[in-house]
Amino acid sequence: MDYTVITAMENPEQKRMHDEITHQIWPEFILHDPISNQNWRNLYTTFAEYQISILIDGEVAGFANSIPFCWCESLENLPEEGWDWALLKGFEDKSNNKKPNILCGLQIAINRNYQEHRLSYSIVAEMKSIAYNNGFKYFVVPVRPNLKSKYPLIPIEDYIKWENSDGYPFDPWLRVHVKLGARVTKICHEAMYIPGKIGDWEKWTGMKMPGSGNYVVDGALVPVRVDIIKDIAEYSEPNIWVSYYLR
Repeated sequence: MDYTVITAMENPEQKRMHDEITHQIWPEFILHDPISNQNWRNLYTTFAEYQISILIDGEVAGFANSIPFCWCESLENLPEEGWDWALLKGFEDKSNNKKPNILCGLQIAINRNYQEHRLSYSIVAEMKSIAYNNGFKYFVVPVRPNLKSKYPLIPIEDYIKWENSDGYPFDPWLRVHVKLGARVTKICHEAMYIPGKIGDWEKWTGMKMPGSGNYVVDGALVPVRVDIIKDIAEYSEPNIWVSYYLR
């Protein structure tokens, strides 16, 4: 399918359109990551050239967000804090005038009207091209293995070993990246940390949490930990670092 790619530099209204899609496709609790809420808006101004929209007939069919950062260690040493860490690292490096050598993908979202068009491959390919054309050595992504939400009690270490009949990863998003040349680098067990009062989590999930323990929540990759005495529910989401060597 023919499409056009534009960046937030070309159209600053992208964030509003992206937010509308984000609220449609993500579980409510994902929208309450404190690190994201503190920094996300600035992504579209500080790093506008790395926020892209895929337009089909003038409509945002999908989009991607990314951030550059500097990393001089082995990619196998990328942090456990994955997504949260990458977002903070990009802004910290910018403030400290550190020259980045890696572009990190933060989000790929596809409009529900276009989810049967295999746009995932096209969007990842566009992100790789942006990374290459801007001189980055690597393109990395803390991938959210979205089908893991169907298997929240299976350890992530086991889940990433699952394969389909063709020998590719069982998880659809991991499969996209591997087919496009990515290497599965490591698990980041605490990629997103979302704490909240129990009442907040009950509102976000639409389920009661009347006692302490681990709760299986729709859309969550692992159970949510609840402590009634402390009035807190905590979610630590595992993601999987994948990496592309570009030059």
